Amino acid sequence: MTSSRPFPTFAFAALLLGGAAIGFAGIFMRLADVNPLASAFWRMALAAPILWMWAYAVHKQDFANGKRIGFAPALMLAGLYFAGDMATWHLSLHYTTVSNATLLPNLAPLFIAFWLWWVHKIRFGRIFLIGVILALAGAVLVVEPNTAQADPGKHKLWGDALGFVTAFFYAGYQLVIKDARARYSTARLMAWSTTITALALLPFALASPGLFWPEHAIGWLPLLALALIAQIGGQTVIAYASAHLATSLSSVGLLIQPLTATIAAWLLFHEALMPLQMAGAIVLMSGIYLSKRGS
Repeated sequence: MTSSRPFPTFAFAALLLGGAAIGFAGIFMRLADVNPLASAFWRMALAAPILWMWAYAVHKQDFANGKRIGFAPALMLAGLYFAGDMATWHLSLHYTTVSNATLLPNLAPLFIAFWLWWVHKIRFGRIFLIGVILALAGAVLVVEPNTAQADPGKHKLWGDALGFVTAFFYAGYQLVIKDARARYSTARLMAWSTTITALALLPFALASPGLFWPEHAIGWLPLLALALIAQIGGQTVIAYASAHLATSLSSVGLLIQPLTATIAAWLLFHEALMPLQMAGAIVLMSGIYLSKRGS
């Protein structure tokens, strides 16, 4: 007997669109002429006013739904975790390939699962454990060619290491934001966390070597693209789609992020994965999917 419920085509298309938008974040960062931490700051700073306008537009709706309006300590922690995520990820893009920098942070679900097992004693099934093993094996295959290179490879290995650290910060962000989502609307939650992230990144962006302000007017274009396409378009559309899709389907759809980043980097920057890294990427994404489905 088949279900009469229609497939949520629009939501799934929105999920793919949002995932592809975030997949282009690494491309926009590479095109920016400011230092990596400055690009992370401007991504937040340019997005924040738009998010606050959105939050103001739904103010009455939030009040009617019993959502919180004011500040809470959890928002500060969420902003700081996301600042760590953005800082390490933008730095990793400076040293390693766009594909590696986009692939490795997808290990965040494994850090979340470890935390749930360690603190809350949650047990996971066999499919999850198989997924974890596959994901870790795939990550090793993705990174391994960089460990065998000479001096330039050391920089790439440093970038890969930052990709792993990004996964840690993003896992922390997701754990903190989970409780806050029950008390805040998406608009106000994103407005608060984005603003705090920008403020946390500002002193490091100013102190980092390289440009803080774009050298020419055209230099604002990739920064605006980071804010509008990656931070607002990607995150917001994915939040909408995930509410209308099963978790397993969302997990598969979001794997378009590293795929989009890899193809775009190959076309624009001639960054091609080696055969071993291509195999590792497939194993890594398969492991992430299985671990999410098994959890």
